[in-house]
Amino acid sequence: MTPKERADRAGAVMWGRDNASKWAGMELVDINEGTATLTLNVQDHHCNGHGICHGGVTFMLADSAFAFACNSRNQSTVAQHNVVSYLAPARAGDRLTAQATELSLTGRSGIYDVTVTNQDHRKIAEFRGFSRAIGGAVFDET
Repeated sequence: MTPKERADRAGAVMWGRDNASKWAGMELVDINEGTATLTLNVQDHHCNGHGICHGGVTFMLADSAFAFACNSRNQSTVAQHNVVSYLAPARAGDRLTAQATELSLTGRSGIYDVTVTNQDHRKIAEFRGFSRAIGGAVFDET
């Protein structure tokens, strides 16, 4: 199995189980070894009392992209901790894209950056995720 085939299969299996990301309205656009791209069309129900996309929704999109990227090698991996910086507001009608990229993978620990942009390529948020492999696989390769 090639790394891309492994990532695609891990992504498909995870997506099939990921009720939270689907519930929020996300779409898995692309996955490869150490990377993932998810999108979300911001709806009124994603917006807070200021009329902008709730920070938790933006964080959730970035966190989901991070999760798919760090599980792309078919090694069960979870978040150890994450940091997010909000750079600009998103609004209802915006299409957000979260692009996760692996920066480092050493042993069981990884570091991933996720950039969230809108349809005009404006940066909405920068997210850094720190992962930890917990043992086991996303799917059985035997």
